[in-house]
Amino acid sequence: MALRLPLTLTPQRVAAWAAVALAVALVVWLLAPVLAPFVVAAIFAYALQPLVLKLQKQWGPRVPKVVSVVLVELLALLSLLGVALLLVPILARELPLIQQQLPALIDRLQNTLNPWLTQMGLNLSLDMGSLKVQVVKYLSANREDLLDSALSSLKLGGSVAMAVIGNAILIPVALFYLLSDWDRLVASVVQLIPPAVRPRFDAFMQECDEVLGQYLRGQLLVMLALAVYYAIALTLFGLELALPIGVFTGLAIFVPYLGFGLGLMLALLAGLLQFVSVKALVMVGVVFGMGQLIESFFLTPRLVGERIGLHPLAVIFALLAFGQLLGFVGVLITLPASAVLLVALRRLREGYLQSDLYKPTSHNVSTQGTDSA
Repeated sequence: MALRLPLTLTPQRVAAWAAVALAVALVVWLLAPVLAPFVVAAIFAYALQPLVLKLQKQWGPRVPKVVSVVLVELLALLSLLGVALLLVPILARELPLIQQQLPALIDRLQNTLNPWLTQMGLNLSLDMGSLKVQVVKYLSANREDLLDSALSSLKLGGSVAMAVIGNAILIPVALFYLLSDWDRLVASVVQLIPPAVRPRFDAFMQECDEVLGQYLRGQLLVMLALAVYYAIALTLFGLELALPIGVFTGLAIFVPYLGFGLGLMLALLAGLLQFVSVKALVMVGVVFGMGQLIESFFLTPRLVGERIGLHPLAVIFALLAFGQLLGFVGVLITLPASAVLLVALRRLREGYLQSDLYKPTSHNVSTQGTDSA
């Protein structure tokens, strides 16, 4: 049942709220590059605040809140570092294998495709010789040249490197202060809401928090389950990099389809370089095909739930839309903004179905009854 309050929406009030929303959107659009680290910190603070409260409740007043905040933040940073380090063994092993086996793969591709094209009646001959020469020349470049080019790129992109380092320092600092003062900041924002709409605002934000919390908790369980599945399934096929690729694929599922595609490409590349046979294609087809079926028909319906309403296609569209409008900041706020929009659309729909615009009036009902008689 929709919550109704005796609130008069005059044109002046509507115009004032529209002006405030427009001003906020304009500020966010203009300051998007500056807001990026603070938005990242705010998202992590929202996700980690329940853990801080749980530790405070368990330890009691004898342990200062700052201890809980520091402990939770360290755990979060170590988890992110561990995820990033998953790529290190993949790159450390794949790059030498590419250098050793890619020329042989090119020869094999040429010997396979040219007869096939001839059987199809196509007078085309794929000459991979020049490509092989260029690839071998590039991969055989001495390390001094590679180091010089890397240093040159670092000089050209010095501002980018400084921005990355600055954000790496600023985000943990902002996260610490947000976790420490989260309750006070939320209370100060709530105080700005007019008392007449406070009950409706509280109910709306509570529903948004429930939707977003259910989605995040469900997605976390899906990610962990898929990480275990992909690691075990790739290990059964004998892939040497099964653990890092499997765990990375499962965790990257948080970004719909993009994470799945990236993990699939990493597994396919690792399989082709290790097995140099059709076994790599069979492995990828079986493991990732079964993984997609398990995720779509079992894990997501059971753990995330259709009642939440955040369909993967809606998430993809929201990612593209917010990314186009606000860049990286838009991508960061996609999930919370989608939850807010979802709740708003639900309430608008409920209000419309209960309004006189949808329900027939008593005059129309009596008229219909007379006509049928």
